[in-house]
Amino acid sequence: MDTATADPSTTGYETGRTGRRRFRTWSAALLFAGVSVVVGCRTADTDGITPVPQLLAFLPWLLVPTAAGLLFTVLARWWTGAVWGVALLGLLAWFIEPYGKTGDPSGPPVAELRVLTSNVEFGRATDALIDAVRREKPDLVFVQECEYTCDAALKRELTDAYPHRQAVEGGGSEGSVILSRFPLRATDGVPGTMGMPGAVADVDGHPVRLQLAHPMPPLPDRVGLWQRELGRLRDAAAADRDTPTVFAGDFNASQDHAAFRRILDTGLRDASRLTGADRTPTWPTRTTPAFGAQIDHILVSKTFKATRTRFLTLGDTDHRALLTDLTLHPAR
Repeated sequence: MDTATADPSTTGYETGRTGRRRFRTWSAALLFAGVSVVVGCRTADTDGITPVPQLLAFLPWLLVPTAAGLLFTVLARWWTGAVWGVALLGLLAWFIEPYGKTGDPSGPPVAELRVLTSNVEFGRATDALIDAVRREKPDLVFVQECEYTCDAALKRELTDAYPHRQAVEGGGSEGSVILSRFPLRATDGVPGTMGMPGAVADVDGHPVRLQLAHPMPPLPDRVGLWQRELGRLRDAAAADRDTPTVFAGDFNASQDHAAFRRILDTGLRDASRLTGADRTPTWPTRTTPAFGAQIDHILVSKTFKATRTRFLTLGDTDHRALLTDLTLHPAR
């Protein structure tokens, strides 16, 4: 009697195909699981714990692993996973939309001013900043990580053009300076690990509240401190909603961070968004503008109209400088 035997080549092919499908299914599941944790925190309006805050800064780029996971689901014919991936794509597309209020103020303009903010990375980009200031002629300059040498250079080179200043002196990343063509009255500023001075500027007879922002970055062991210092900036923004206000600096946060959105919820508006430049990366300069996160911001109250925003690449710093033209309108 003849006995049927399996074709060894066929058996090997089936085993290999099953292995490939299993690999693709697990690859898709792992990609989707990682993205789901970050998207879940964004949906829940929380920054979560490490590594979620760090990944939230690059939320639009999570489209890449999600798309790769969808490709794996198609190749594996894992249709339940495909539904999972499509849902993630939809949520990411929703959250990539700009956050915060918009709208132009009413009434005739009462003043024009140009604002520049720059993180000079431990003072290394001081010379490049001075050149940019002389070329662009901003009215207000917010400088972060301006240590003692940087501070001395700004005093020496720019005092004639910017006779008014408010600073927190410090070494390394702790020093910060506000330079102004307009007279300044010092305020308490916001307490933080790094300097965050504040002032009130007399802009052609109109008081404008100024606050430099430079909270701690969300390092793995300092996420709580980062949240607290952003919370202090939020409290400062909410303390006076009647006076025209400009908050500018390296916020170490993007619109995808809940702690930063709390600041926008006070009524401040991101000038980059108002001029159509939201999502333009400012850090790190090694990969901008192709890849990065927008963590440097100029936030303004509703009495301002932003008319133009530019991003300046300065040498010797990992941040792009941000330059915005503003028009002040009367408060309603």
